[in-house]
Amino acid sequence: MGIQKIAPVLLGALALLGAGCSSMPQPVKVDFAEARPAQPAPAPVLRPANGSLFSTVSYRPAFEDPRARSVGDTITIQIIENVTASQVSKSSSNRTSSLDASVSAAPLISPMDIANLKLGTASSNDFSGKGGTESANTFSGSITATVVEVLANGHMVVSGEKQIGVNQNVDVLRFSGTIDPKVIQPGNVVSSTKVANARMESRGRGAQAEAQTVGLLSRFFMSFLPF
Repeated sequence: MGIQKIAPVLLGALALLGAGCSSMPQPVKVDFAEARPAQPAPAPVLRPANGSLFSTVSYRPAFEDPRARSVGDTITIQIIENVTASQVSKSSSNRTSSLDASVSAAPLISPMDIANLKLGTASSNDFSGKGGTESANTFSGSITATVVEVLANGHMVVSGEKQIGVNQNVDVLRFSGTIDPKVIQPGNVVSSTKVANARMESRGRGAQAEAQTVGLLSRFFMSFLPF
């Protein structure tokens, strides 16, 4: 009987110990790309003959600064995003109504009492409302992305990621989008405002990011508390 009573206590203590260990801060590391052994160059792919010597995808001018055009080329993205939005709305409504009525004759009531009898009602409704919203976002930085796909019209799909780790905190910057080769500046630089379908993300991992999150139990109780 003594062992049967002690076993649940030991199991509970082990569960609390495991939960405490899991909640301890974990080491934060930068996700470095794994080194890959050098691979032999693949054999050239023979394109079907279409009767033309010009190809938009493989075209590279002989007398022009080298620009990114093929899969694997790199492009530097200058992220300059300023988004400001504001909205103001006002509404008002007024309504007033009144009703007067009188009785000239009624059974079992004297004419003098009827003269003093007056019926009337009045109502008034007023409503006014105001609302406003305003937001301002600024995002600036730079990242070098890699061409991952070349579309049929020559536009390039790029994607890139940058990770910086300092004192157990990692800042991650990601970017992807579609670029028209005509907007590429010398040095393979493109402004983010000229990138179509741009997707950018800046987030952190580590103690600072964990301090800005709500705990598990707090989220549980906040999910059903009415106040």
